[in-house]
Amino acid sequence: MDAIECMLTRHSTKKFLPTAVSREDLDCILRAGLAAPSGKNAQAAIFLCVTDKALRDRLAALNAKFLGRDCDPFYGAPCVIVVLADKAAFTAVYDGSVAMENLQLAAHARGLGACWIHRAKEMFESDEGKAILKECGIAGDYEGVGNCIVGHPAAEGSTKPVRDGRLYIIE
Repeated sequence: MDAIECMLTRHSTKKFLPTAVSREDLDCILRAGLAAPSGKNAQAAIFLCVTDKALRDRLAALNAKFLGRDCDPFYGAPCVIVVLADKAAFTAVYDGSVAMENLQLAAHARGLGACWIHRAKEMFESDEGKAILKECGIAGDYEGVGNCIVGHPAAEGSTKPVRDGRLYIIE
């Protein structure tokens, strides 16, 4: 799949099979995320890639707490890639956002589904979120940017139509 086709056909997946994502696919997706551009090449974004079911479920429960609902906000995806960014970097959230898009595009290019799940900021500002980072060996002052869930789609998805009135060309 070429890059433009990948961008035009990517969509958010919200129903996953329990099948694990291969290490080869994860490595490719993570490399794409790490290659994302960043302000002043600060490379402020870091990733916590979780395939361990117990930790994945803890993260899902923490996210659901901030959602205010008793559900799995990760839609059954077997993998969550938490994108965090160094708060000291001037472009931290922007850098993390570009990395999130790279992760999603790479997953789509590999035939996998992905979706950006919000509330990472709230998750990792909480004492429980900070404790999880510490348990995972992540030290520093990081802001949660997003949770990129990844897995094998349980159903075919489709892209949404592009809303009119969003493009202005001055020649």
